[in-house]
Amino acid sequence: MKPAVTAEALGIPEAFNVAAYFVDRNVVLGRGSNVAIECGEKRLTYADVQRNVNRCGSALRRLGVRAEERVLLLLHDGPEFVYAFFGAIKIGAVPVPLNTLWKAPDYQYVIRDSRATALVVSTPLLPAIQSLAPADRASLRHIIVAAGAEGPGSNETTHSHTQFGLLLAQGGAELEAEPTHRDAPAYWQYSSGSTGKPKGCVHLHHDLVVCAELFGKGILGITAADRCFSVAKLFFAYGLGNALIFPFAVGATSILWPGAPTPDNVYATIERHRPTLFYSVPTGYGMMLAHTRAPGGAPANARDFDLSSLRLAVSAGEALPAALYERFKARYGVDIIDGIGSTEAGHMFISNRPGSIRPGSSGQIVDGYEARLLDEAGAATPSGEIGNLWISGDSVCAAYWNQHEKTKDTIQGRWLRTGDKYTQDADGYYWYSGRTDDMLKVGGLWVSPIEVENALVGHTSVLECGVVGREDHDGLVKPMAFVVLRPGVAGTPDLALELQQFVRERLADYKRPRWVEFLPELPKTATGKIQRFRLRELKTGG
Repeated sequence: MKPAVTAEALGIPEAFNVAAYFVDRNVVLGRGSNVAIECGEKRLTYADVQRNVNRCGSALRRLGVRAEERVLLLLHDGPEFVYAFFGAIKIGAVPVPLNTLWKAPDYQYVIRDSRATALVVSTPLLPAIQSLAPADRASLRHIIVAAGAEGPGSNETTHSHTQFGLLLAQGGAELEAEPTHRDAPAYWQYSSGSTGKPKGCVHLHHDLVVCAELFGKGILGITAADRCFSVAKLFFAYGLGNALIFPFAVGATSILWPGAPTPDNVYATIERHRPTLFYSVPTGYGMMLAHTRAPGGAPANARDFDLSSLRLAVSAGEALPAALYERFKARYGVDIIDGIGSTEAGHMFISNRPGSIRPGSSGQIVDGYEARLLDEAGAATPSGEIGNLWISGDSVCAAYWNQHEKTKDTIQGRWLRTGDKYTQDADGYYWYSGRTDDMLKVGGLWVSPIEVENALVGHTSVLECGVVGREDHDGLVKPMAFVVLRPGVAGTPDLALELQQFVRERLADYKRPRWVEFLPELPKTATGKIQRFRLRELKTGG
């Protein structure tokens, strides 16, 4: 196996500011007139982006934001996110995108943890911050409100509110990038927090370039002619790469949609803006496939949605069932390449490739990364056996902020413990078997919840499902399935029995779910991952 590619090997110099690379470089290379962002009616060129990044950065500096200070971004997808993200980096500050779906206690935790001095926030999200006690946001010297907010409220005495538009107007159109080091902190991203408190992953200036080179160019083959639309939002790693880093690496166009990713919105955005690269999560693809233009009409009997502009679709966040891949391919003639990445690694490190797809697998190692599967004792597992996935690559974060012991447990030398269990076949394809704490031991044998879920999704009545362990009357763990049915299908005891038999005919009997419960929807993280710990908490009969 080839060693992981380093930032130095990619030609990234020691004196390096990643904002200059992704923004200024496009103008220098003659791409200034290329459309960088489309958002609703807005069409912004790379020259427009450069001016506004400079204005944002210089205005933040005038406010007193210093190098290495954290700037929280609680923003819906839109140009303001881009300006604030790269503007902060350009002056040597550290932007920290925040999950827009969190609640006030989550923001309280992150403000205290990061000791951020400034916050840029979309108007609809401001109340969650204002609900916090002054002591819980004491580090914030400035609150900058995007999208036409009013000035300071009458109850604000220790925190200033600035309109984002006014901030830009106060900044200068020219700004020299802070001479940072390629190994200096550039941005943080907090993990999704599906269990416990979120962890702040400290990423360095070179990390985003590594992701863009190895996955954006190496796997997607992205060029300036591409148009990118990501259902996954900019606040987490998958969306940041999809909708900002990859297109900005080559002067392509990013199509930003700040609203809810409903099937209607997603289809309307695709038909209106005509992307060539489309990114979503398995849940999103399932919702799209369950949706038709004519209510109650099958796609074959009604004019279907026009996805003809797409050259490729991408999936991550959770393993994509083979059945979803096949349905999407049959309906639209578009391949979906599934893969796995993480907040810690910046983006994807294992992926299928165009023209080399094995439905149901996560694909092969992305060139430039390394992977290994180890047992609990740290020994390599034989081909075909389940092991713990470790990866190595130069986009892996430097540490978890304020979590020294967790850092040492997760990052050991050049290797990152992903917490995922996988098998690898003889051709080098990786097959997901679940998270370390999601695997089930049934009758002394490991059972992958993903394998059972993939079997269930193959049934025509099933939209999506989640499988967890449940103790029977003897205290022994057996699989239990929580199933969301397709529209118009009723959950009945007979259907539950049918689903159990459906799995039994496809998998070993010990993998058959002993209980089937029907739910209107599954609990998920913002990235679309099923929160199996919440399923385990549900009180059910049977």
